[in-house]
Amino acid sequence: MKPALVDTDILSLFLRGEPAVVNHFAAYLKAYPRINLSIITYYEIVSGLKYKDANKQLDRFLELVRNNTLLPLTKRSCDIAAEAYARLRKQGKPIDDIDLLIAGIALENNLVLATRNVGHFDRVEELIVEDWSQ
Repeated sequence: MKPALVDTDILSLFLRGEPAVVNHFAAYLKAYPRINLSIITYYEIVSGLKYKDANKQLDRFLELVRNNTLLPLTKRSCDIAAEAYARLRKQGKPIDDIDLLIAGIALENNLVLATRNVGHFDRVEELIVEDWSQ
């Protein structure tokens, strides 16, 4: 198992107690001391929970963040994402900017991306993806 960045969809499934995802988290934490999350995923989860007024889930999520690694969006990760954007747009296979920024953070930090959306992220060259929902 390689070091990974957990995508928003996988983190959402973890927070809901999805057994396959919980098992992947447990196996990962046997090999590595902390889960890696992007600031983009932080925004997506916090904004969704605030919209729903889900204060208990928000508190649980914030506790998870405190105990793990929150990776920032940097100039380098933005440059990586911009290169992927340009390449995919020229190929007629664009993906959302948010997902490109998450991919940029994963690539900058030499991390596998743990996501359920493998087919989508497979378009980003050099990005290694794993489906933790199975």
